[in-house]
Amino acid sequence: MIKSELVARLAQANPHLYQRDVERIVSTIFDEISAALSRGDRVELRGFGAFSVKSRPARTGRNPRTGAPVHVEEKFVPFFKTGKELRERLNNADIPAHKLLAVEEGDDEGDDE
Repeated sequence: MIKSELVARLAQANPHLYQRDVERIVSTIFDEISAALSRGDRVELRGFGAFSVKSRPARTGRNPRTGAPVHVEEKFVPFFKTGKELRERLNNADIPAHKLLAVEEGDDEGDDE
């Protein structure tokens, strides 16, 4: 789902609100989450999950073409941990196989813990 689809569904579920107001509400929520994360705060939405920021320390990487060492600066990345309710809903849902992302064995991308 993309942002415009979210706005359309919320506007449809709340016919007493104008679509432009729903767009403003959704944008404000996303902006506030972004602002909190940029300040280093944690954002927790009970039942849904928690957004936080993790630090990846500076390291020496390798250029894949030449194999030459490359300095990679420290960076901060957003991290999302699902809440218990969301996890339970996902595990009890009938999600079609073609909608699921296949995770190959040994693939730890996005697994920062």
